[in-house]
Amino acid sequence: MNLQPVSTPTTGNDERPDEVSTRVPRRWLVFVRGVWLALVILTLAIFFASLPVYLAQLQTICTGTVCTYLQLSPEQAEVLEGFGLSPGDYAAYTITLVLAITVVCLMVSMLIIWRRSDDRMALLVALMLVTFGPILVPSIMPANSPVQVPNECLNFLALTLLVLVFLLFPSGRFVPSFTRWIFVVSLVVQVPTIFFPHAPFMPKIYAGTLGYFVLVGEVAFVVAVQLYRYRRVSSPLQRQQTKWVVFGIAVPMTIYLGGTALYLIFPALADPSSPSGAPYQLALNTSICLLLLIPLSFGFAMLRNRLWDIDVLINRTLVYTTLTASLALVYVGLVIGLQALLRGLISPDNSVAIVISTLAIAALFQPLRRRIQRIIDRRFYRSKYDAAKTVAAFSASLRQEVDLEQLREQLLAVVQETMQPAHVSLWLRPPEHDGKQRAPWGATPPAPLT
Repeated sequence: MNLQPVSTPTTGNDERPDEVSTRVPRRWLVFVRGVWLALVILTLAIFFASLPVYLAQLQTICTGTVCTYLQLSPEQAEVLEGFGLSPGDYAAYTITLVLAITVVCLMVSMLIIWRRSDDRMALLVALMLVTFGPILVPSIMPANSPVQVPNECLNFLALTLLVLVFLLFPSGRFVPSFTRWIFVVSLVVQVPTIFFPHAPFMPKIYAGTLGYFVLVGEVAFVVAVQLYRYRRVSSPLQRQQTKWVVFGIAVPMTIYLGGTALYLIFPALADPSSPSGAPYQLALNTSICLLLLIPLSFGFAMLRNRLWDIDVLINRTLVYTTLTASLALVYVGLVIGLQALLRGLISPDNSVAIVISTLAIAALFQPLRRRIQRIIDRRFYRSKYDAAKTVAAFSASLRQEVDLEQLREQLLAVVQETMQPAHVSLWLRPPEHDGKQRAPWGATPPAPLT
């Protein structure tokens, strides 16, 4: 019995004609690789020249009302001293994270140049990654730094490449076409805000408000463009590439924004002088390590390696994130509730409540995980969930079906419902003693309604 659908499945190497047209001519490959190498050398030179100034800044306790990003406050320094750590240890840890991000960005960029430097989109991503890691240091340099001008130039180049990548990703074309003018406007706005922030012609509100609204506007527009491309323009391959990049950006952004949102729920966390404020802010600062996901996600997207694994990764992330949050809420609720119910019956400490809550969590883990898995599959992976249920139901009925005509109808219906091909044909091999040729059964789905 042979099943012969006319349509062929999409593979990870399928490309559209517009993707092929974005290739870099071979005669330009040596030049573009030379440009990439020059940018690497220039970026690393500025990065290592800025490193001593940045290291000294991290070791200095902030005494003003506004502290530089990742700079210690007096309360945070006291928390570190309680753990036996000095500001120098904190500075070394932070520098190590920044170096790790920079090294990973350079390695992914080098791999992209080695494997796909003939692709304009991949080349642009490789250039962006070169400046993405080191920008974490130059972008927070003090104004009187001797490398201020090179840092500003690197900052401008990094932001320009970042906006350009997200406007062109993943096809390498401006879609819709008017987005090229939005890119020009963003360049015009960035020049005064980066190079002349304190000039007389700049508004006095630049220090906080103007730069913030410019950044929020660019992010909102880029998100809208990517949503339009994903729903209306992108091919299946390009959609998988977009999923990888969105996943790499969404995880650190969600954790950081979620941690910041807790300030609104628990105002004590925003106060460095409170017992929980300084440790919480130190823990939130370590979320910078999650930025490693961004270059890695771009690497998978551009190299087109294991693109379809992102669906499994997103599914598992949704399941276990929801499971962890649910179990944490249940655990806290049980501990508090049991303490209130057993007050006066047990010792003042909460060891009994903790033991009972832990046992309850262990019992709830597997049932709750399966329940959350089914909910997420039905909500976000409906087609695959329905296909799996259809195949499972067909497998169960196949063991009891003896009528060949009924089996034929069920098989064609299952293939049509799960794979949705343009045409389905079923051919049965005749028995050896019967030389007659049977006509194949076929099923063509009705034309879609317009």
